[in-house]
Amino acid sequence: MPLKQNLKEKYTNLIKNKAKSLGFLACGISKAEFLEDHAPVLEKWLRQNMNAEMQYMENNFEKRLDPRLLVKGTKSVISLLVNYYPPETQQNNKKPVGTYKISKYAYGKDYHIVIKDKLKQLSQYIIENTGDVNIRGFVDSAPVLERAWAAKSGLGWIGKNSNLINKNFGSFFFICELLTDLELEYDHPLKENYCGKCTKCIDNCPNKAIVKPYILDANKCISYLTIELKNKIPEKFKGKYKNWIFGCDTCQDVCPWNRFAKPHKENAFLPNAALLKMNNTDWKSLTEKDFKLVFNKSSLKRTKYKNIARNIKFLTDK
Repeated sequence: MPLKQNLKEKYTNLIKNKAKSLGFLACGISKAEFLEDHAPVLEKWLRQNMNAEMQYMENNFEKRLDPRLLVKGTKSVISLLVNYYPPETQQNNKKPVGTYKISKYAYGKDYHIVIKDKLKQLSQYIIENTGDVNIRGFVDSAPVLERAWAAKSGLGWIGKNSNLINKNFGSFFFICELLTDLELEYDHPLKENYCGKCTKCIDNCPNKAIVKPYILDANKCISYLTIELKNKIPEKFKGKYKNWIFGCDTCQDVCPWNRFAKPHKENAFLPNAALLKMNNTDWKSLTEKDFKLVFNKSSLKRTKYKNIARNIKFLTDK
């Protein structure tokens, strides 16, 4: 039986208030339905092999576009943002020391662990306060188009660099979702895309991976090449890495909207003190034992020591 309007409003407010108290940056809710506008875009992107070796992107095509196929009975998609903009950054190649760089999202504890815990807390709260509802949380763990759902719920717009951008926070945040059979009040997407005529992300992309506005070719993306790619890095990218050895933040660093990014308050995302002090010499001499000590809870474990060593070697070999 459909919920009455006053109950939908009550539950919606409960969820958004609890999300805020748990430290989520923002919460938006949209009706679960087929993402009709995204279907041809995703299909064309895959057909042009812009997913590179990420074959998993080709799986569960229909489920990516319709969460009701992923979790039966889903009526609402609750999108949540989690800030990861750090209060301190690496030395960012300041002369005369210099340092190899990793993406800011990987400074602290693996975000999957941190966010899954928050989602569990929010899910339990929803169940306790709404009754017997079905609810499942996801953070990079299922075929869900996170940015599309976040944009649909008004949390921002998808920028020319393919990242979700928010006028108040910029883009240094994680996106996660709760799928539920609970009917709620739904937010609306923004009426405008606020990138305007700006092309800074396109102009500054080291490998020109943003082939045109809103289209990213993973085959050229430093984040893909340093994290997802398991084979040898193509020689044509020599001299273009700009000292990145795990991920790349360039398109976000140059985005004017990130002047509004504020440091997170999540202790789990704070970096190991040793990381901020590491320079090129430290990275080159890093042993596997040291790697496990410094990054034992970090997302860097995903690419493993051997690939970090590969990435450094690619930068140093002439």
